[in-house]
Amino acid sequence: MARKIRDHYEPDDASAEPELSCWLCARPMGNVTEWHHPVPKSRGGKERQPVHPICHRTIHANFTNSDLEKRFATIDALLAHDEIRRFVDWIANKPPDFNAPTKDRR
Repeated sequence: MARKIRDHYEPDDASAEPELSCWLCARPMGNVTEWHHPVPKSRGGKERQPVHPICHRTIHANFTNSDLEKRFATIDALLAHDEIRRFVDWIANKPPDFNAPTKDRR
């Protein structure tokens, strides 16, 4: 009996890397992943979270580093903000690589 030869590697489900999802909107990540520091690096933050570029721009368009450090360092605090909640609701059904201009709301 002849053996089938695999010409590419298919990892087992157990060894496959978990799919990243966006820290802000919880959609799966697309081709580009940016890393957001909930507490800005300039303020001593070390933790990083994966986010879509549009989500990252939206966070920084709405908050200063001081705001992020003092009041919006958690996902719950961000989602409680009206502008961010409206953005997350709007982007929920968009594809992972969706891009659009971001208005500066500061």
